[in-house]
Amino acid sequence: MDIFEKLKILTDSAKYDVACTSSGVDRTSPKGEGIGTARSHGICHSFSSDGRCISLLKVLMSNECVYDCAYCQNRSSKDVKRATFTPKELADLTINFYKRNYIEGLFLSSGVIKSPNNTTELMIETIRILREEYKFYGYIHAKAIPGTGNGLVNELGLLVDRMSVNIELPSSQSLLSLAPDKSKESILKPMGFIKERLNESKELAVYKGVPKFVPAGQSTQMIVGASPETDFSIIKLSEGLYDKYKLKRVFYSAYTPIVESSRLPSLDTKPPLLRENRLYQADWLMRVYGFSAGEILNEDNPMLNPYIDPKCNWAVNNPEKFPIDVNYATHENLLRVPGIGILSAKKIISARKFGRLSFADLKKLGVVLKRAQYFIVCSGKTHENMRINQSRIINSLLSKAALERFLGFQQGVQVSVFDGFSGIERKENNLMALSGQL
Repeated sequence: MDIFEKLKILTDSAKYDVACTSSGVDRTSPKGEGIGTARSHGICHSFSSDGRCISLLKVLMSNECVYDCAYCQNRSSKDVKRATFTPKELADLTINFYKRNYIEGLFLSSGVIKSPNNTTELMIETIRILREEYKFYGYIHAKAIPGTGNGLVNELGLLVDRMSVNIELPSSQSLLSLAPDKSKESILKPMGFIKERLNESKELAVYKGVPKFVPAGQSTQMIVGASPETDFSIIKLSEGLYDKYKLKRVFYSAYTPIVESSRLPSLDTKPPLLRENRLYQADWLMRVYGFSAGEILNEDNPMLNPYIDPKCNWAVNNPEKFPIDVNYATHENLLRVPGIGILSAKKIISARKFGRLSFADLKKLGVVLKRAQYFIVCSGKTHENMRINQSRIINSLLSKAALERFLGFQQGVQVSVFDGFSGIERKENNLMALSGQL
């Protein structure tokens, strides 16, 4: 099999792993000693802060796998064409793509070849060739294979910028049912080791020349829709991962049905893309806006509302906290207003030092008044003397068809609530999970 056929097979096999995004690290090569740079703005077809779309080679070392995870297209029992790169082949391919300006970095994952340790050794050798022989200083993100020994995880972490250990499913029960070869312990052990080494690396950073361990931190991914967990259990798990393991990101991947099984959703089931979008928005609220999982959802209301974003849903269901006066509210309270994002909250705090703000001023500062006007006042005055109540807010934010479905959801009619994404979402809603401005 030639290298280009391997490339076709192994890049296609890697498409379901979403645990990569902006690099989160700035590093340049020493003058005249290497090639490539890693920048903290977006990688892997993301958009950087200056508007550039930049990418990395996202590929598997191999799609051979000794595990038989029911949801995976590369599982051992599935009849698919298999391929494996040698470390030299993949390193050469990466460098050639970089020199042709096709990519700016590498995201490397793999099926489990023989054992987790064997697989990790091949990945380490690939990246060692890139770093030491080719003097490549670009961004590299690698998957830590669950079950790999700490020594190999440490060796890999000293070569890459970011690592991810995919938790894959939101509960031990689902892992046992759908991925019996894996366990919660085998996933959390390397995650915990990476956290400990990151702490050690930060303490040693004051000494010049000490190699950095995973300078861009670690992330994880979980599949949404392959198992029965609620949104509340998912975001509670994410909250715990952020708190305990100090992850940079948790990624959510809508399950794409690829095999018929009584343990999995029907092949006719569409990937729950709207649900994935809502989970990303809830994740932003926890990481950036200061919300807890228990504020967003609870045991009595365990699913995110598909018809309005979670921040707006929280505001509608907590009318006693509104309206707030933008001329006096704290930064924390401003961030809880739908339509006021991270940047606009900072601008409000800065601008009101020089005088009281009006609704016209807020619009100039980037506040989305279409949402915010129902939850704020300016020096005690509402926007255009409007009367604020819950039904008025809901009616204004939703179309007639979406309103009917929303009312059904509120009354507990949750059959196919995540269907019909197009026609329900407003255009700006499609961007909020990417921008973080809710």
